[in-house]
Amino acid sequence: MSSSLPIEGGNGVIVFVGGVYVLLAIGLTYVQVASNVSFRATPMEIVLLAGPGVVLVYGGYRLTEADVHPDFYPTITRWCLGGCGLMIGLLVLYHVQPGTSVSTSNPIGAVLVALSSVAGYEAGLHNARAKELSRTRDRLDTTVERLRTSNERLERFAYAASHDLQEPLRMVSSYLRLLERRCGSDLNEEGRECLEIAVDGSDRMIAMVDGLLRYSRVTTGDDSFEPVELADTLADARADLRVLIHERGAEITAGTLPVVMGTPGQLEQVFQNLLSNAIHYAGEGPARVHVSAARTGGWWTVTVSDDGTGIEPEYADAIFELFERATTDEEHAGSGIGLALCERIVERHGGEIWVESAPGEGAAFSFTLPAVDGGEENA
Repeated sequence: MSSSLPIEGGNGVIVFVGGVYVLLAIGLTYVQVASNVSFRATPMEIVLLAGPGVVLVYGGYRLTEADVHPDFYPTITRWCLGGCGLMIGLLVLYHVQPGTSVSTSNPIGAVLVALSSVAGYEAGLHNARAKELSRTRDRLDTTVERLRTSNERLERFAYAASHDLQEPLRMVSSYLRLLERRCGSDLNEEGRECLEIAVDGSDRMIAMVDGLLRYSRVTTGDDSFEPVELADTLADARADLRVLIHERGAEITAGTLPVVMGTPGQLEQVFQNLLSNAIHYAGEGPARVHVSAARTGGWWTVTVSDDGTGIEPEYADAIFELFERATTDEEHAGSGIGLALCERIVERHGGEIWVESAPGEGAAFSFTLPAVDGGEENA
């Protein structure tokens, strides 16, 4: 790897221009010290000539380490030379004006040119960064658009696949149950066990396909939100789960729940999944579930807490992924889609969902939803 001065892309020209100013300043100093000439320059004038030169030498040399792509080095160089040329042109116009004279013993003209070069360099650097930012933004917009298109295609595929799989799976399940009713008594114990496994597997597959269908529909519906009474939404979810609640003897309580902006049907699905999980993972006794809400700024944090078996810390993030479950226990079999669906719905509403839990100490699932007014909490 070469360690020589970088000159590619135009930044070497900036170094060269800066070097010229430094050499002029050194030459002025030498001439005045070593020779008795009428051409005089003050120390400040020499500093004002050497300073811009040092800035350009350093800036050009370190340009490769700046946050500017090499494609824009020529832009910076043009601005630098443009500032130099503009000042030279102004000085020439000033010199050729009638009744105007410029003392040849004063280096102020060179100082002005040097300062203009630095000003051009800084302007070019700013322009280059603006162009690079614009190009990065364009690339980002293109990438986002491609990802959006890809996601839409995947969602359509998931919807079509899950929708088309429903009917054949239902047919398989129906015939397996028919076989179980008609021929179950004729089978030996091993045959009946195999048949039960097949029926259970088909039921799980139907549940997974149905979950995928609901998952794919989250972002394909109407994007408009409306005020939603969470107390009513929770009541609808409890009504849908009334059989399970009665069978398990679950007790579900709730504090004062707010009005939020959202889609009623989807928020009902969130409550339904969280309540169902709390009931299924209740442990030895009946489930005790409490729903509460607290406001922070323009957002409500809704928490569904239970006193169940809890969740191992290593599963706290994984359980929100598709087909991931907090346990492999067949007693708590599930499709592994419910919590992923909750996360997708909450994110569609602009919020986030998380869980706080420890084994044997229950779990508290919290998610945020936008308040109706969107303002700060009233005192």
